[in-house]
Amino acid sequence: MVGRDEDGQAKGISVDLARAYATARGREVVFVEYNRAVDVSSSASDDEWDVCFLAVDPERAKTIAFTEPYVRIEGSYLAGPVCEAADANALVASGQRVGSVRGSAYSLTLQRKPGAEHLQLYETLHLALEAMDRGEVRAAAGIRQAMEHEASTRPGSRVLTPPFMEIRQAMAMPQGRPEASADLQAFLTEALRDGTVGDILERHGVSRDCAIIPS
Repeated sequence: MVGRDEDGQAKGISVDLARAYATARGREVVFVEYNRAVDVSSSASDDEWDVCFLAVDPERAKTIAFTEPYVRIEGSYLAGPVCEAADANALVASGQRVGSVRGSAYSLTLQRKPGAEHLQLYETLHLALEAMDRGEVRAAAGIRQAMEHEASTRPGSRVLTPPFMEIRQAMAMPQGRPEASADLQAFLTEALRDGTVGDILERHGVSRDCAIIPS
C-alpha cells in the first residue's frame, strides 16, 4: 500500500488516496510516517495524525473510527523449503511454527484462529523471513503479493492456498470525530463510485476489481 521512490519519498496507493482527499477538500496533505501498522494504531490518541490507512480490525476499532473498506487484499502463508505442508490447512494442522509481524492485521487475525499457539511474532517481515531461512519457523505469514515475491527469490519455497484471510483496507480517523469521519466516508464513497480508487489501484499494479464498490 505504501513504498518509497528513488528519492526516499512515500509513494503508493495510500499516498495517492491521501492526496486525492486533500485536493477534494482544498487542504494541504502532510504525511506522518510510521514503519509499522501497530505504531499507527497505538498512536491514535496522541493527536499526531488526522487520517490513516489500516486494515480493519476489531481491536483497532476501539480507538480508530474506520470507513467502510475500499479494497480487498489476501493474507497467505509462505512455506519454506523444508515445510512439507500441502496447503494452508495442513500447515495449521501440523503445528509447525509460523513467523508473522507483530501488530499487523494478519497477525491480529491469526492470533484469534486455530494454530495461534504456534505463531512466532517478529518486529518486521524481514526478520520473520530471516527466521524462516534459518529454520526457526517453517513458514511466514503476510500479504499474498509480498509472499509471492519472496517465493520467487527463495528456491523451494511456495505460497500456500487457500489464503488464511481477506484483509479489508480502510481509511480511518481517531475515535471522537463524528462529523469529520462522516466527511471522510462521503469522500471515499464518491471516489469508489467515480472510479478514482480503481484508477489509483491500477496505477500501482493492482486490479481495479479489488476495489469494494458501495451498493
